[in-house]
Amino acid sequence: QVQLVESGGGLVQPGGSLRLSCAASGSIFSISTMGWYRQAPGKQRELVASISNIGSTNYADSMKGRFTISRDNAKKTVYLQMNSLKPEDTAVYYCNADIRDLLRLTRDNYWGQGTQVTVSS
Repeated sequence: QVQLVESGGGLVQPGGSLRLSCAASGSIFSISTMGWYRQAPGKQRELVASISNIGSTNYADSMKGRFTISRDNAKKTVYLQMNSLKPEDTAVYYCNADIRDLLRLTRDNYWGQGTQVTVSS
């Protein structure tokens, strides 16, 4: 069974930084695109950033220059470094990945359970 487990959320003051991590585990043959999404109260879930298995990145416009996505393929982990955080960045952040299962060799999309990020003074 494949799982994505996020960590690193918390409370931070405006202008501060946080680093989120998401580790994939289970019967994994390969991982293609990994990404981060977020959902604020009363709003739809939105893409924050994504990264391909060869390191090509994509960012939502409002995150460019402040957030950096990276991954360690050996550790099956994706990271999100968030700098210059604003109150409007407050949301639950979800990890997402396209993973090919080792046993069935089928590719499915997986979500983590989410981690809360709160930006407040």
